[in-house]
Amino acid sequence: MIKSELINRLAERNQHLTQRDIERIVGTIFDEIASALSRGDRVELRGFGAFSVKRRPARTGRNPRTGAAVEVQEKFVPFFKTGKELRLKLNGGVDHGGDDSGDDGDDNA
Repeated sequence: MIKSELINRLAERNQHLTQRDIERIVGTIFDEIASALSRGDRVELRGFGAFSVKRRPARTGRNPRTGAAVEVQEKFVPFFKTGKELRLKLNGGVDHGGDDSGDDGDDNA
């Protein structure tokens, strides 16, 4: 599903709102999530999952074409951990444990 499909589905379910209002709401939600992550905050949507940022340290990589060593700078990447309710829905009511990456040990979702 892409953003426009999400907006269309929300518009079908909420006919009392205009398409423009729904676009503004969806845009605001995404902007707030992005802003929180850029500040280093964690965003938790109970039952759905949690967004956080992980730090990838600088390292020496390899150019796959030439095999030459390449310095890769430190970077921060978004990370999403599914909530228990979403995992249950995806797996037909059976929770297979989800992602146990141990990023923060906090699994109250």
